[in-house]
Amino acid sequence: MTPIHIALAVLVTFIWGVNFTFIAWALESFPPLMLTALRFFFTAVPLVLFLKPPKFNRTLFIYAIGTFVMQYTFVFTAMHLGASAGLTALLLQVQIFITVLLAYVILGEAVSRMQIIGMLVGVLGLGVIALNLGGDMPLVGFICILIAAIGWSFGNIASKQASTQQSASNFSTASPVNSNNKASNRTSALSALSLVVWGGLIACIVLTLSSLLFENEAWTLATFTQASFKSWLSLGFIVYVSTLIGFGLWAHLLSQNIASKVVPFALLVPVFGMATSVLLIGEVVTWWKMLAMVLILSGLILANVKMGLGRKSAHA
Repeated sequence: MTPIHIALAVLVTFIWGVNFTFIAWALESFPPLMLTALRFFFTAVPLVLFLKPPKFNRTLFIYAIGTFVMQYTFVFTAMHLGASAGLTALLLQVQIFITVLLAYVILGEAVSRMQIIGMLVGVLGLGVIALNLGGDMPLVGFICILIAAIGWSFGNIASKQASTQQSASNFSTASPVNSNNKASNRTSALSALSLVVWGGLIACIVLTLSSLLFENEAWTLATFTQASFKSWLSLGFIVYVSTLIGFGLWAHLLSQNIASKVVPFALLVPVFGMATSVLLIGEVVTWWKMLAMVLILSGLILANVKMGLGRKSAHA
């Protein structure tokens, strides 16, 4: 990865870490399915009117359902049921290991020995959480977050495939004058944003119908008029910073690098998530939370040492 890509990956993980605190504030006024539906309504509208849609196929649908519907429905539900912002950010990172495994199996991407060691160390950190369920991480919340992680993992693979397909299509129609690196990066960024926006539209439709079915009593004018300013501000951050900027950059990074190099950076999310939840909402830090964070951060460092040692992908 280039230095600018590394910097962007760290920026995205910081945004996503802080986002868990904003989710907690938004859930003070909106139920989880409604909040998720609102998130993707404002993600899609009005940008769908200006961005060329990606190719509508199974890959786009899997991306929208996995990354947006499954991940956020279950994350928001887990936090609504009592899972703390910091622990949710930490536990959700099991998606990293699932994604790398799926990238190896589905895409044929290389996985180095050091990455495997790093992932095992990270799993130990996640195991520490599993041994301390209760309180600010109830069992049902734990299960919800694991389901969310599986959804995000499949969404990562679909994002990689969709971005690659779009880039190949753009390359095949580009003129020699426009096929330089700068034009290619601009096209990739626009394709990534289009993927997020149009995927968000699909998610919005599914989530709105689900919320009307399961949260019908919440769809009243009072829910919107009585929502606090903090909750509306939090929704704005979730939509425009976390979703549009965060996922747009993430999809762009996945389109420019192999998944096993990009995805481990998400291990920084719980570090930022835990720190901001302590500072902003007073989450209590215990010895086992710190141990889990140290193990996960160590796994990230190990997973990014000598990345070139793994075998070359057959599809590279």
